[in-house]
Amino acid sequence: MAHPKRKISKTRRDKRRTHYKATTPALGVCSNCGSTVKMHTVCGDCGYYRGKLAVEKEITA
Repeated sequence: MAHPKRKISKTRRDKRRTHYKATTPALGVCSNCGSTVKMHTVCGDCGYYRGKLAVEKEITA
């Protein structure tokens, strides 16, 4: 396994890591109930995905 000849300074290491940043997830609107949903996921409120029922939700009253 290769070993570095010199220690990489904290500044040099951090300069390299500046490009690794978290991005906000893409949000969309549910076509059935209109709530905000993360893209490509089933709606947590109504259970619909792309206009079709994906998960049957129980009605709590």
